[in-house]
Amino acid sequence: MFDNLTGQLELALKSIKGEGKLTELNIAKSIKEIRRALVSADVNYKIAKEFTDKVKDEALGKSNLLKAVKPGELMVKIVMDEMIELMGGQAEGINLTGKPTVILVAGLQGSGKTTFCGKLALHLKQKKHKNVLLTACDVYRPAAIDQLTVIAEKATATIYKEPESKDPVSIAKNAIEFAKTNNHNVVIIDTAGRLAIDEEMMDEIRRIDQAVQPHESLFVVDSMTGQDAVNTAKSFNDVLDYDGVVLTKLDGDTRGGAALSVKYIVGKPIKFVSAGEKVEQLDMFYPDRMAQRILGMGDIVSLVEKAQEQFDEKEAKLLEKKIRKNKFDFNDFLSQIAQIKKMGDLKGLMNMIPGMNKITKDMDIDNKAFSKVESIIQSMTPEERANPEIMSMSRKRRIAKGCGRDINEVNMFIKQFDQMKTMMHRMTKMKGLPDMFGGVPGMGRPGR
Repeated sequence: MFDNLTGQLELALKSIKGEGKLTELNIAKSIKEIRRALVSADVNYKIAKEFTDKVKDEALGKSNLLKAVKPGELMVKIVMDEMIELMGGQAEGINLTGKPTVILVAGLQGSGKTTFCGKLALHLKQKKHKNVLLTACDVYRPAAIDQLTVIAEKATATIYKEPESKDPVSIAKNAIEFAKTNNHNVVIIDTAGRLAIDEEMMDEIRRIDQAVQPHESLFVVDSMTGQDAVNTAKSFNDVLDYDGVVLTKLDGDTRGGAALSVKYIVGKPIKFVSAGEKVEQLDMFYPDRMAQRILGMGDIVSLVEKAQEQFDEKEAKLLEKKIRKNKFDFNDFLSQIAQIKKMGDLKGLMNMIPGMNKITKDMDIDNKAFSKVESIIQSMTPEERANPEIMSMSRKRRIAKGCGRDINEVNMFIKQFDQMKTMMHRMTKMKGLPDMFGGVPGMGRPGR
């Protein structure tokens, strides 16, 4: 996410970190590079200039006031504060006061709108305990209703559809009546997208909006389109006064222009960000956390939150008891891998750790990194998974043949597993369990 922008900003701030104090000269030099980085990230030049002017004024004003703070640290803090303000200052929730709450979702074709509807349904079900009804109002795009049906199943949400109808207004109104009689407290309406904003599209979304009077309207934009995404959001908002923006495809070749510009240009907050195709991959947008990630500072708070969502407290206590008794087995390890994979994109998770973006920048990391370990464990018998100590050479040869791996790979994984098991058992006798993210046997280490 924003790798190029992060790298350029780090270079822009690097020179000032070695200075004894902030001066007009080194501030001006740093500001020039920051502005260049922002423009390169497809941030509108006017916004980039206004942003850097504010940073410059703030830096000059504090250059002689905070003697105890290192110049580099002060400059990073000023840039981060201004970036947070540029992106909206604070997180904005969505309005869920209706009975039922009606959420209208719009966007151009290919922006990830329909996928977002499913993600939002799951998010509201898990985080807000809502009974969600997904409504298929895209009556034009081939297979649009089928796509939403599949997504609804993944999100464990009910779908309302009228395959024979070509009137999205009546479908939306009927869906709300259906929700009232079937105890659905949230209705998400997936509207039709177009390749570009046109009068026909705007007239239809306007009629739906007037008919259902949504409590929340969200506009979905593809973050990879940069400034084009911002311009589209503005044009749409000029016609339909929506409540917030959703940025999708943040796992792609995203330069950062949309995230940094949309609040300034449109005047509407970013409410959600989405990365990947999995229905679980949706996050509320926090300007402070996004600023930290853009500046290469990681996002530990979000990482901890994701871990807390996936790691059941009861299961964790049972696991700790097994570790204390030195009974941690391959089944437990496979379960931990599954929990980590549910948290989202592996490289994205690693980049939430401060400084990790430098290590992973040129590394090809994805959830397939676990496949070798999983294939080895899945080639074991139930007895072998539950009793790691019974592994003999003949068993290892059979496992290697079963998973299509070299016997040396199997030996190395089992050796690393034994070492990790021993280390965890020792740690429980000291101050607690080790960090489960510290390394996965069989995956190797960065640089190897």
